[in-house]
Amino acid sequence: MLITHVQDSLDTMLRHVAAAARRPPAERPRATAEALSLFAGAPDLLGRLSLPSSAERYVRHRLHSDPAGGFAVAALVWRPGQMSPVHAHRTWCALAVHQGILTEIQYGRATEQDDPAQRSARQLRQGDVSHGGADPGAIHRLANLGCGTAISIHVYGVPYEAFSEGVNLVYAR
Repeated sequence: MLITHVQDSLDTMLRHVAAAARRPPAERPRATAEALSLFAGAPDLLGRLSLPSSAERYVRHRLHSDPAGGFAVAALVWRPGQMSPVHAHRTWCALAVHQGILTEIQYGRATEQDDPAQRSARQLRQGDVSHGGADPGAIHRLANLGCGTAISIHVYGVPYEAFSEGVNLVYAR
């Protein structure tokens, strides 16, 4: 009897992400975003998972933790009107939109006297990606300004347990 194991989209995406996360540091954000872009729009990508949302704020759901602690992958569920704080990153990152539309707002560098000022905004639709290195000057905010739930997939270069302190450098709530 021949037995085959069919890999689903999520397992395949996670293998591609793991390979990208092992690239040289300067290449990791872009390579990881490219890996995400291959799978983010697949309708069945997260279909077998329960991803509840919250009325208070967006919710992170762990999808994968690198056993060596080099990166972690999470799905973020955004209800309409929910947004991240204005922040930069302490580690490299990549994200892709799986469902809905997110708006990424870019800000200019903050000064001691002034908060960061909005420079530009762009919509990220299903399959679109964004990425960056650890850069206190690359300030942005993600927001679900649409009418439906949005789901994005994020990869950060720290263990999942370090997300609360090791990812965002918050400038404004």
